[in-house]
Amino acid sequence: MAAPDGLPPLREVIAAHGLNPKKSLGQNFLLDLNLTGRIARQALPLDAATVVEVGPGPGGLTRALLAEGARRVVAIEKDPRCIAALEEIAGHYPDRLEIVSADALGIDLAGLAGDGPLKVVANLPYNVGTQLLLNWLTAESWPPVWESLTLMFQKEVAERIVAAPGSRHYGRLGVLAGWRSRSRILFDVSPAAFTPPPKVTSAVVRVVPNDSPEPVPLAALEKVTAAAFGQRRKMLRQSLKTLGGEALLTRVGIDPQRRAETLSVSEFVRLANAL
Repeated sequence: MAAPDGLPPLREVIAAHGLNPKKSLGQNFLLDLNLTGRIARQALPLDAATVVEVGPGPGGLTRALLAEGARRVVAIEKDPRCIAALEEIAGHYPDRLEIVSADALGIDLAGLAGDGPLKVVANLPYNVGTQLLLNWLTAESWPPVWESLTLMFQKEVAERIVAAPGSRHYGRLGVLAGWRSRSRILFDVSPAAFTPPPKVTSAVVRVVPNDSPEPVPLAALEKVTAAAFGQRRKMLRQSLKTLGGEALLTRVGIDPQRRAETLSVSEFVRLANAL
């Protein structure tokens, strides 16, 4: 029986094209069209947007984005086996789906933008999801080309993205995300929603950029957070010893006996600017 959008059910698509998910590519396919529709709706409105999707696989989320009215979807897929399945979707939605056969780690989002807002909506491959987010958060030009990111991660990674000071999940990723963006977890996704089911729960995260983050050299901020959280159980006077230790901390008015997870993003920025 055809799906509500008139295309074949995703299980039939997978079987017809031999799309057995590859662990080496971090593939876990979403087959529930109700769930993919829910994810797509988190990024509304889409009627004026270019939506970039990374790792569409057989195209479940791609179909949802188009069904929800996305003006243009750019699907970036590394696995050549998936291209034929995506081309069938493109035929069903003429002139609205562009397929890019490439590794998303090498794609500059600015080159994909049209004349409307650019939004990224994706069930990111587990093995590159965090690096892709870091690439988008540390872009040289800011505000970024993207208006919002609606992304699926392992729940553990999602909690690190949105973590606040004092949380056990707070670390380098939380500082970088908190410096340049505002993020929140929208909802969890059970392993049973995927083929094959992963061993962990996933979560959908919404990220929007801060237009004017506190000015700081990115390299310095990364250096400070790497040192501080590299020895997170130690006092900052010890974990930051190679960067100036107690003298550096005293200079910016931070108690040398504090630990990394207690510092706010603004305090990390002060430390980085003092280097």
